[in-house]
Amino acid sequence: MSPTVTAAGSKYPKTARLLKHSDFQRVYQKGGRQFTGNMTVFFLRREPANPEQRNLRVGLTVGKALGGSVERNRIRRRMREAVRLSLPKEEAAVDVVFNPRKDVLSLPFPDLRDEVSRGLRLAVQRARKAEQKP
Repeated sequence: MSPTVTAAGSKYPKTARLLKHSDFQRVYQKGGRQFTGNMTVFFLRREPANPEQRNLRVGLTVGKALGGSVERNRIRRRMREAVRLSLPKEEAAVDVVFNPRKDVLSLPFPDLRDEVSRGLRLAVQRARKAEQKP
């Protein structure tokens, strides 16, 4: 099965996703946190096992407090698309977890995409600053 490709040609490959529960826990426990208007962004710089793993990995958490399964899945789909369109071209060995608020459902998509893009940019910048500290 080939990855999804849009008209713009951008992809959201499996290597750019945070999938394991242990990875999510590590980001929550050891990483930093950045608040944006409609979501919380958790981030953690990681040491890649091999040089090929210097890509940004993104995960999403949508809790049951945000509504029923229909609302939660719609939030997930909107967030996933916004992340796919906002993935930076530069390499960064950083894990990022987005924890959206319920307002994401009614937020216009261009605004959501801008906020996700800003969240990714801030997470990478702050993770690099933490790397440079002694």
